[in-house]
Amino acid sequence: MTFRWSYVLILIIVLEWILRFVMLFIVPRNRKPSSATAWLMLIMVEPVVGASIYAIFGSPRLPKYRRELQKKAEEHISDELKNINYKNLQLKSNISIAEKQFVKLNHVLGGFPIFDGNNVRFFDNYQLSLESLINDINLAKERILFEYFIIVLDSTSEPVIKALENAKARGVEVYILFDALACKNYPNFKKLKSRLTSSGIKWNAMLGLKLRPGKEFTRPDLRNHRKIVVIDGKVGYTGSQNIVSKNYHRKDSLYYEELVARLEGPVVWQLSSVFRTDWYAETKKFLKADILPASVGRVNAQVLPSGPGHSESTNLKLYTALIHGAKSKIVIVTPYFVPDDALMTAITSASQRGVEVTIINSESIDKILVGHAQRSYYEELLLAGVRLYLYKKPVFLHTKHVTIDDSIAVVGSSNFDIRSFELDLEVSLVLYDANSVSKLRVIEKRYIDNSNQINLKLWLKRPLRLKSLDSVARLTAALQ
Repeated sequence: MTFRWSYVLILIIVLEWILRFVMLFIVPRNRKPSSATAWLMLIMVEPVVGASIYAIFGSPRLPKYRRELQKKAEEHISDELKNINYKNLQLKSNISIAEKQFVKLNHVLGGFPIFDGNNVRFFDNYQLSLESLINDINLAKERILFEYFIIVLDSTSEPVIKALENAKARGVEVYILFDALACKNYPNFKKLKSRLTSSGIKWNAMLGLKLRPGKEFTRPDLRNHRKIVVIDGKVGYTGSQNIVSKNYHRKDSLYYEELVARLEGPVVWQLSSVFRTDWYAETKKFLKADILPASVGRVNAQVLPSGPGHSESTNLKLYTALIHGAKSKIVIVTPYFVPDDALMTAITSASQRGVEVTIINSESIDKILVGHAQRSYYEELLLAGVRLYLYKKPVFLHTKHVTIDDSIAVVGSSNFDIRSFELDLEVSLVLYDANSVSKLRVIEKRYIDNSNQINLKLWLKRPLRLKSLDSVARLTAALQ
């Protein structure tokens, strides 16, 4: 009996080594070296468990059928662009030659050209942004497109849901998208769906679980993180804020602070097109295009969609290019900072060549692994001369925006982490406008005034247990 078991043990060991060897060729294919290394380390330590986890979570892309739906929708929108007169909206006389390179890059990556003639207003107050949104919903006459990562029926969102129901009752077409998993565990989820259905609102949950092996299998943590509202094709909203109470129903004292951009003008058509792409991906039905809005201001703007349905990390390329091109000042406000090697190099080298680089995170941690993973980068950033600020507890600064020099700003749903670059569908609004940057600088100053700056000497004296936790968390973050 002992002899037989020894043969079984030898067979298991041989099979494990065969699995390790085979995965050496599978894992690195079309994958960044840092991510491939992390996966292979897991597989080398525990080949069966590691390979099983990799089979579920290894691919950072949507399944082929889903990518084909997105491609078809993008081609449809591209044809629409050819049939509308937008050339007169490309008045880029106030854009430098350097900025035109970013415009071209974003056009190639996301499919949208730059549109002039826009107006933008920023809301950094949670309640005021909702009040503005409700007011615009109440003025809607034709159609509302409403897409959020999280929509929860609670005391904060009730006025928004009621406004949408009232809009539908007076004849406005209302279309709602929300992430299938992000909303599921919040209270009143079934009641929310029931109310939307009974009111006649058309709604769909995005990226529902498809775990059965086959062509529709979808990695379960690929999520749609976008926040988009378009009202009558003329008014748009995007940013970081979800439709939920500002404490996100947490049991502790932590609550969230957000940034939302309200838009008017031709660029709203681009936000509408991103929504229509997502609607088609879920329903296989095209919504009609909005009429291109008239010019209402002088802001040059461009929308950049990104996510696992694209062949490359469009938002990562945007940020890396902008940081490399910065001449004097960069401010990055992000709740989650877990960059890849290229982005980290861009940030540290920008600081070392004399650009003033400021990053604003939060003292509070709402996700343990991400919170400690981002702290593992602080030492390298501080050594390079980057100014690091942590927004004071109990507020968690959920704002996501970047300003470059005095002329470019990016606002949207995308974090500065691997999840937003690889796994989540995101939307970014790129503004080529000094006045918009000036408005954001005022908000950034308020953030800094309510933050503690990290001192390098004190940071290096942190307890060993915290440094070790940061390092381990950083490794898990690379398993994308």
